[in-house]
Amino acid sequence: MLKAGLTGGIGSGKSTVSAYLKELGYKVIDADVVAREVMGIYPEIHEYIRNEFGKEFFDGKGQLNRRKLGNFLFANKGKLAGYEAVILPLIRKEIFIRIDELEKKGESICFLDAPTLIEQGLHRQMDKNILVWVDHETQIKRISKRDSMEYNLIMERISCQMDLDEKRKYADFIVDNSRGFEETKKQVQKILAELEIVKGAN
Repeated sequence: MLKAGLTGGIGSGKSTVSAYLKELGYKVIDADVVAREVMGIYPEIHEYIRNEFGKEFFDGKGQLNRRKLGNFLFANKGKLAGYEAVILPLIRKEIFIRIDELEKKGESICFLDAPTLIEQGLHRQMDKNILVWVDHETQIKRISKRDSMEYNLIMERISCQMDLDEKRKYADFIVDNSRGFEETKKQVQKILAELEIVKGAN
C-alpha cells in the first residue's frame, strides 16, 4: 500500500484537501481525530493533564475542554513539550495500527493527514508527501476569519509549527491553495494521477 503524507499549517486549507480526497473515495487517516480518540483509549493522558495542569481544564462531567487546554499549552511552550512527550507516542502508535488495518483490507493508497507530519518525523515513514501551502498573509486572514481568534493567539499557533516555506523542502508535491478551490482541485487531481503511476510501478 502506498502511504502518502498530507500536511500544511493552521489556516492553509489542508482539511479542505483532505475532505476532497475522502469525497473521491480515498482512505484518509486524520491525525487530529486520532489525537482526540486516544484520550478515550489511554486514560493516563487525562490523569497527566490533571496532575500537571490542574482540574480546571475539565467540565463538571469530566470532559476535557480541548480549546482551553490548547490555548494554555501554546502560550506555555515548556509545558507543551512535556505534554507532547506523553501524547505523541500514543498518537503515533494508533496511526500505524490504522495504517496496518487499511493495508490488510487491501487498500492500494492511504493518506495520513497530519499538521505536524514533518515536525514529528512521520514524513520519513511515508512513500510520498504533499504540502498544502498558502502565503503568510493569507494564512493569518483565514485563521482570523475561521476561528475569530486574536492576532497574538494566531501568531502563537503559527509559531508552534514549522514555517510553510520551510516545509516545502520536505514535500514531494506542493498544492498552492491560495488561488481558489477549483484550482486546488486541479492540482490535487494531477498529484493523484502521479501517485497512481507510482503505485502501478511498484
